[in-house]
Amino acid sequence: MAGVRRHPEDRVSAVPTDRRVPGITRRTLLGTGTAVAALSVLGTGAARAATGAAAGATGAADAASATGPGTAAWDSARARAYAFLDAAMDGYPGHGTTRLAQSYADQAGLFSTAFTYDNALAVLAHLAHPGPASRARAVALGDALLYAQAHDPQYDDGRLRQAYNVGPYVFYDGSPQPDGFVHADGTVNVGTQFGFTGTAVGDMAWAGIALAALAERTGARRFLAGAVRIGTWVETNARTDQPLGGYRFGVDGANNKLPYSGTEHNIDLVGLFGRLARLTGDGVWLRRRARAAAFVGRMWESSGGFFYTGTNDGVTINTSPIPEDTQTWSHLALRDRRHAGSLDWAAAHLKVVDTAGRPNSTVPSGQSYEGVTFSSASLMANEDAPIAPSQPRPDRNGVWFEGTAHLALALRERHAPGDARRADRLIASIERAQDNLGQGQTVGGTALPARSGVVSASSPLDTGFGFGYYPYRHLGATAWYLLAAARLNPLR
Repeated sequence: MAGVRRHPEDRVSAVPTDRRVPGITRRTLLGTGTAVAALSVLGTGAARAATGAAAGATGAADAASATGPGTAAWDSARARAYAFLDAAMDGYPGHGTTRLAQSYADQAGLFSTAFTYDNALAVLAHLAHPGPASRARAVALGDALLYAQAHDPQYDDGRLRQAYNVGPYVFYDGSPQPDGFVHADGTVNVGTQFGFTGTAVGDMAWAGIALAALAERTGARRFLAGAVRIGTWVETNARTDQPLGGYRFGVDGANNKLPYSGTEHNIDLVGLFGRLARLTGDGVWLRRRARAAAFVGRMWESSGGFFYTGTNDGVTINTSPIPEDTQTWSHLALRDRRHAGSLDWAAAHLKVVDTAGRPNSTVPSGQSYEGVTFSSASLMANEDAPIAPSQPRPDRNGVWFEGTAHLALALRERHAPGDARRADRLIASIERAQDNLGQGQTVGGTALPARSGVVSASSPLDTGFGFGYYPYRHLGATAWYLLAAARLNPLR
């Protein structure tokens, strides 16, 4: 995610239901006391000095043509995806109207966790849908993010935490978590059980992008004010004058600044700062955008045609693993023709086809899915060992559906010969996954609507960054599918 989501990228792994000790993910790294895991976040392997660094599955085409834009199947698939977004938002009706959406189905083992990144994507996906009902949901989620800014239990500086609880549950150790998103004292319910208490620049950027989009759509000044507070927090807390420049990761749960910087995070800031420049008319945001973009440019490997993941110390560039989202988001944010080949690198070097006959695949018999995996390390995962203690063994060909949607949207944006057809194949694969994978899952104990919501991965997938993705229905993956289907680029 994000993901270096996250999206270090700020994405999260879904935890199997038999798990009792939550695994370290790029999200949990931001919890109190977890700042030591920089290598897990930004990759390991060879590092080079910053000095001198250069600024399908058979039959898928038929499926794509049968479910293309304007067809009844296409509209039905999107309607079911929105039904999942609604169910994730409405999982705890007895716990107030100020609420965020639960990120994963209950079966993932993360209980009522609502990640800031996922909810920002849900805002953008709702804004991509015409009609007052989706707009009202986008506004409600945006207001919940503003509420979290204003009612943090410790800080009043515009930050948002990595995740919040949005409903009651009993944790693995037997301790109850009885509240919804808002405690009785009015403060927000920060996700302390899993250590999701830090603040990542990527999460903040996506929340700011969502609030800025709401400001533009609704004209409500409160949303722009919230986005500006986010941008100001990033400038104050994450700007670095280290040799590679740009912006660093953020802070952990104890408010310690983290020293590493991610390509993906700086891409996110290109999107946020660009929006703020346009909406406020203040040139300072263009200068900050240029700073983030310069960092991204320094991560380019011209000989291979891809972007590296980031740096642990601001001086050396980590050269392994190579993640998917830096390749696709860079094009969505910058649309730099000199670097457009990163999409071809991702499509060729991260391509996977997951079938039922593969080792450790959980794909049902007779089905197959094509797309991309999370990183170059995912393709070399040890299929004889669990992803982490108490987790299943990985499938090297597990499809990461969120990343597959990134690539589909970026190909549509580039629109080179053959891109539209490739994008359609990827979208068709995601829609087949929504139809067939993750059946019988729930949110807040309530069954999800049939065939609604996209799972994180077709089979257990080792990201190579210390965590995995699994076949649980996911708010972020579903929102990215909807953005790709609508051809809406949130980073432009």
